[in-house]
Parts: sequence; C-alpha cells; structure tokens
Amino acid sequence: MAGEIIDGRGISLKVRAEVKDIVQRRTAAGHRAPGLATVLVGEDPASHVYVRNKRKAAEKCGIISLHHELDAATSEKALLALIDELNTRDDVDGILVQLPLPAHIDEGKVIRAIDPDKDVDGFHPENVARLSLGFEGFVPCTPKGCLRLLREMDTTFEGAHAVVVGRSNIVGKPMAQLLLAENCTVTICHSRTRDMPSVTRLADILVVAVGRAHMIGAEHIKPGAVVIDVGINRGEDGKLRGDVDTEAALTVARAVTPVPKGVGPMTIAMLMHNTQVAHARRLGLAEQEAAS
Repeated sequence: MAGEIIDGRGISLKVRAEVKDIVQRRTAAGHRAPGLATVLVGEDPASHVYVRNKRKAAEKCGIISLHHELDAATSEKALLALIDELNTRDDVDGILVQLPLPAHIDEGKVIRAIDPDKDVDGFHPENVARLSLGFEGFVPCTPKGCLRLLREMDTTFEGAHAVVVGRSNIVGKPMAQLLLAENCTVTICHSRTRDMPSVTRLADILVVAVGRAHMIGAEHIKPGAVVIDVGINRGEDGKLRGDVDTEAALTVARAVTPVPKGVGPMTIAMLMHNTQVAHARRLGLAEQEAAS
C-alpha cells in the first residue's frame, strides 16, 4: 500500500484565494479593507522570516499590513502600551505579537493584554475558554489548519478514533478540542505515555506535534490512517524533518503531510482567514460571510 502525500501548500493557496475573494467582495461593497497589525520585538532571525512571510501573505490577500518593529531592549510597559493603542484602533482587526519575546517581557501578560476579539492567533485565555466551551472565538492557526487539511482529504470524523501526540497549548490541546467538536473519540499522548505505539496504532486520525525528528514510524500507525505531522526539526545536515518518518508512514497510512510544505503553509493561510473573520465580526457582517 502506498499512501498519498497531502499537498499542504496547494491547499493553503486555496484558502488564501478564498480569503482574497471575500476581501475583494467586501471592499467592492464599500467596506474598508481588513487590517492586521504585526509586532516584532528583537532580532531573532526566524521571527523576522515568519513575520515577513505573514505580511506578504496579508498583502496578497488584500489585507492591510500594519507592522511595528521594536528594539530588543523595549520595556514590557512600552510593549503593553502599544498593544493598548492597537486594541482601540478602528483600522486594526487583528493583532499578532510574534513569539518568542525577549526574556525580560512576560509573554503571558502580553497575550492577555490583546483584545480577545482581535486575537487572531487564538492564544488569549478567553479564546481558549471559548474553544473549550464550543463558543464563537478564534482558534490557533496551526490546529485550525490541520483540521482543514483533514477535511480536504474527506476524512471521516464521526466516531473516528483520533490520537494527538503532544499537549502544548498552541497545538496539542486545541487540536484535541477541535477533534472532539467533530465527534471524534480523542486520546492525547505525551512524554509520559506508556507504550505509545500501542496507543497510536488505534488512531484513524493521527496528529503529531512534539518536536522530535522521526519519532513516529510505521510501527506507530494504523493501516489506512490519515497522519498530520506538525513537527519541524532541522538536522545537522541542515535539512528539515518532521516528527513523522514520512517514507515509512506512507507504507501504512492512507495519507501523510510532508515536511516541509505540509502544515507550515496552512498556519499562515489560517491566520489570513482568522483576520478576515475578525474584520467581518467588527463590521457586523453575517457570520456565514466570514466562513470558508
């Protein structure tokens, strides 16, 4: 059996095209364009690349990019003051503060300072609670992107056994909540799980987000499962590898996301989607117009 590679890049471009179309229809109807404020503190090279890619994607979708680049020595007080200003601005629909922040700044305090209705990253405790309770809110972009990939693969959710490997606040926990909402039976594995292969082999849907290269092999996978690999690990040879051994997984699974060009592009695409949803809600537009 040879599994299928899930084209995360292609699906991400589809999502971005959907967002662009929605934004164009709104502006043609006389509404202002959505605004996404990005805040970057310090000189972390990876953060600069991530923010640049997000700004480019926003501009291609017709979303106005409002960028704020701050010195690494910027005080926590000054950063919080900027967030307060962005919270009150009518031209800002989404606020993204790129993590990690310098050590002298409390990340939790910064996340909590963002207006939950502009928290397009979905990290604010209020949005975490909304997801858990099944209320309208913002879902973190990576697990939201994983769910879209599963839907694009015509995955059966109702009654399926889904296993999430990893329990982070950004991916593992919200992913489990999303799968529960789709009526899956959900198991979460982590570093203390005993005999992990015996658990993951039960999964019709397997989502892996732990940050350990090739941790998951063929022996972990149920024949015919759909496998979503969130991990990005750079080896000594400079190549990127996922948490799943893709080649081995393809001998067992129905479909597997590659690394790169799998989940990564979906994260930015869903950020664009969250931003247009924030825009729709703030303009009082019908919720169905915000959906994809």
